[in-house]
Amino acid sequence: MGFEGIKQAGFLLMHKLARAVRFSVNPFLAEESGGFNSYSSKPAGEGLAIFFELCVSLVGRVERSTGFVINVSDIDKCVRKFAVPIFAEQIRKSFQRGEHIGLREMAELLQTAQKTLADKFGKAMLSELSLKLNPFRKLAVDCEDTKMIYFSEKFEFAATHKLWNEDFSDEHNFELFGKCANPSGHGHNYVVEVTVKMPADSEAFSIADFEKIVDEELIKFIDHKNLNADVDAFRKTNPTVENIAVFGWERISGKFGKAMLHCVTVWENDRTYCSYYG
Repeated sequence: MGFEGIKQAGFLLMHKLARAVRFSVNPFLAEESGGFNSYSSKPAGEGLAIFFELCVSLVGRVERSTGFVINVSDIDKCVRKFAVPIFAEQIRKSFQRGEHIGLREMAELLQTAQKTLADKFGKAMLSELSLKLNPFRKLAVDCEDTKMIYFSEKFEFAATHKLWNEDFSDEHNFELFGKCANPSGHGHNYVVEVTVKMPADSEAFSIADFEKIVDEELIKFIDHKNLNADVDAFRKTNPTVENIAVFGWERISGKFGKAMLHCVTVWENDRTYCSYYG
């Protein structure tokens, strides 16, 4: 989505800077508690509050005098001044009326925030805006195509695998794959994130149906399995994170109705992951 990593535009090397701004909303209080710990959330929220994390991605040139694309403190100030009230006001209204806030309504709030923030960062250009709905689920809008929204959710599975190529000598296999060539295999607690994209005004998308499809079509095939022995796709193909991501794409692509599969990302630990875009 948008500018991936570092973008080469002519002879100008662009940077992509991301900043997560955390805040809490009390739906039944007239005013928010400002707070002093932005790492946790600011506004801080009192008692049981709704926690959000709004991630702002900006693309721009580094200023030689500061080394910044933009001072992250300025990002914080803009988001809390212009974007947080958008969410807080609508959440209060909906809660006090007893109205459900669906994914489409959250997407509309995110789009409003994107339009409001678009010209607030000087020479830096807003590239993407994403909202964490919980630690494992997020909603995003790509500022190059604001008519589309992106929904992502993380799942977990545990599996064993062994990396080996029968065309190589034993010595070369152990040299190439190291511990991953252990004859008895080894295990990982994997995390897979599935991202779909859909029109922002879509009303047909169901998170429960989305989860059911991923669970039945992907997770059940690989969870608590020996990938080399139990999954036909990996009998002759090494079950690396790269190939597991492709396998995941092939298992679930085209099965979400109007929502299109955008990306499958697989982590085998917190340092090693791969994303596949089909």
